[in-house]
Amino acid sequence: MDVPRTVFTKRNLVWLAVCLSIYFLVFFLRSYGILGNYHEITIAQICINIMLAVSLNLIVGFTGQFSLGHAGFMSIGAYATSLALRSRPDTIGFLIGITIGSVLALVVGVIIGIPTLRLRGDYLGIATLGMAEIIRVVFLNLKITNGAAGLMGTFRAANWTWLYLLTVMAVLAINNFVNSSHGRACISIREDETASEAMGVNTTAYKIIAFAFGAFFAGAAGGLYSSYFYFIKPDLFGFLKSIDMLVIVVLGGLGSITGTIISAILLSLLTTILQDFSSVRMIVYSVILVIIMLFRPQGLMGTVEISHVIDKFARKDKEDANTVS
Repeated sequence: MDVPRTVFTKRNLVWLAVCLSIYFLVFFLRSYGILGNYHEITIAQICINIMLAVSLNLIVGFTGQFSLGHAGFMSIGAYATSLALRSRPDTIGFLIGITIGSVLALVVGVIIGIPTLRLRGDYLGIATLGMAEIIRVVFLNLKITNGAAGLMGTFRAANWTWLYLLTVMAVLAINNFVNSSHGRACISIREDETASEAMGVNTTAYKIIAFAFGAFFAGAAGGLYSSYFYFIKPDLFGFLKSIDMLVIVVLGGLGSITGTIISAILLSLLTTILQDFSSVRMIVYSVILVIIMLFRPQGLMGTVEISHVIDKFARKDKEDANTVS
C-alpha cells in the first residue's frame, strides 16, 4: 500500500524532527545524570497535564461544552491501570491496564454524556461536576480500591519513553480530529449551536463524540499517573483537579492546542515551585486568571496555533520572493 504524499510534507518532517529532538535531549540528559529525580517527576507531571488539558480543551475549547468532571475520567484510568499492575507488574500489565482504563473512561463518558450533554452552560458544568463526585465516592467505598486509604506500592511501568510517546500520540490524535470534518462540526457547535442544527449537524451526537474522545485520553493520562507515581487515592481526583485542568485550558486559550501545551508546561513548573505552599498555589492561580481575564481574555494563544504563525511567515516570505523576482 502506497503511503500518501501528504505524510511526507515539509511541515510534517519538521515536526517529526522537533519531537525526536526533544525526546533524545531529555533521554541523554537523564542518562548522564544532569536531570535528577526531582526534574523527572516534574517532566512526568508536565506530560500528564498536557494530555489532560488538551483532551479537556477538545470538550471546552473546541466544542464549547462547559465540563467540570475531567478528574473523574482520570480516576477511572488511574485505578484500572493500578489494579492491572497489581495483578501483573510488568509492561504488559501496564498496557492492558491503560487500555482498559481508557476504554472504560470512554464508555462512562458516553453513558454520562447522553443525558447531560443535552444541557447547556452552567447546568452542564454542574451535571459533570456531580458525575465526577459520584465516580470519586464509588472509588471511596469499593474494597478493591482500598477505599479512602488508596492503593500504594504500584509497580512503576511508565518511564520517559512511555510518557512522551503517549503524550505525543494524544496531541496528534486530538489535533487530527480537530482538523477533520468531525472537528469542524464540533467547532461549529461552539460558534452557534442553533445554526449548526439548522445546517443539519447532529449537535448532540458530536458533543457526545467529543466528550467521549476527551474522556478516553483523560483515562490514559490517569493510567500514566498511577503507573508513574506509587500512590493514588480518591481525594487526588477531586473538584480541585478538574479546576486545575480548566485553569490550564483557559490560560492557554480556548481552542488552541499550542496554547494549552504552553500553559500546561508553565503551570506545572509553577505548581512544582509552590508544592510546599499548597494554599498559596490556589491564590497564585486565581491571580493569574484575574490578570488573564483583564488583559487577555482569549488566553495566551487565543484560537491560534503555532503552525498558523509559521504558515503566515512562510506565505509572507514567498510573496516577498515573488515580488523581488
